[in-house]
Order: sequence, then C-alpha cells, then structure tokens
Amino acid sequence: MRPTKREELVGKALRTFYAHGFHATGMDRLVEETGISKTSMYKHFRSKEELIVAALKLRDTQFRDWLFHRMAALGKTPREQLLAAFDALTEWVVEPDFRGCMFVKAASEYQEVDNPIHAQAARHKALLLEHFRDLAALAGANDPALLARQLLILKEGAIVAAQVEGCREATVQAKAAAATLLDNALAH
Repeated sequence: MRPTKREELVGKALRTFYAHGFHATGMDRLVEETGISKTSMYKHFRSKEELIVAALKLRDTQFRDWLFHRMAALGKTPREQLLAAFDALTEWVVEPDFRGCMFVKAASEYQEVDNPIHAQAARHKALLLEHFRDLAALAGANDPALLARQLLILKEGAIVAAQVEGCREATVQAKAAAATLLDNALAH
C-alpha cells in the first residue's frame, strides 16, 4: 500500500533529522531534502516540533521492530535473546549511515523533561527497558528490573562509543560484559 503524503513526509523528515540533527535542520533544509513544500508541511504539522515527534514515533516503531525481531531470530532462549541484542547492534553500528541513537540526540537537544520531544525519547527507552525486563524475568533473573537496567546501560554505552569514538568493537565488548551480568543474575 502506498504511503500517504503525511507518512511520506515523516519518513523523509526522519532520515533528514537523523543525518543532520534536529536544531541544525531548519525548514528550508526539510523542504530541500524532502521535496515537500513548507505549505504542505504546515498542512500536516503545526510546527517543526510536531514533525520531530512524529519522526521519533516512526523511528521508535522501526527500531524496536527491527531490534526485537533480530533478538528473536538470533536467540532461542530469553538469555540468548538478551545477548543477541548486542549482535544486532553490531550489525547496525557498521552500517555506512550509522549516526548513533536518535533518541539520545533528541533528549540532549530538547533537555526539558516535559518537552514532547524529550518525552518521546524517554518513552522509547522505557519500552526497551520493559522488553529487556520481560526477557530477564523469563530467563529467571533474581532481579529482572535491575538486570534490564544494567543491560540497557551497556547497550547505550556501546552505541555512544561506536558513534562518538568510532569504536565498532564496543558492541562486542558490551556483549561480553552482558554475559557476565547474565551469569551473575541467573545464578541461584
């Protein structure tokens, strides 16, 4: 099914924001990169911030669908799926258009916690944490919430190291640390 004009705009804006940042991407650049006039943009979104929230919602769906699918495909057990998150990240960080975590960028550019953009970034992280916690519980962790938080911290750190330092091995190193955390959390 062909995407609507609004969906097409959000998808193109998502790619533009990811490549150039939020504050650095003005309406003129959006017009240039998306091929959609300012009039059309404002017909669908009252402000650039509304468009950013829509782009983040799309990215959230795309990223979680991709990550959770890869985790399930690469791991048979909940423990294996938690470790597979780092294998999936390894695939992602070597892609030529990898620019780090869009949600961390959004939260850093819009730092007020009540800002809708910051709130959307926080929601994404909360949904990841919930999935990791559910898997940790299924794996038999003695404190699934703590294990999930620790694994998410490793995940975030690996993405930052890959993006900021260019350390593509960070995801592999984070996986090794995650295996140790899992061994400790699953020992009864």
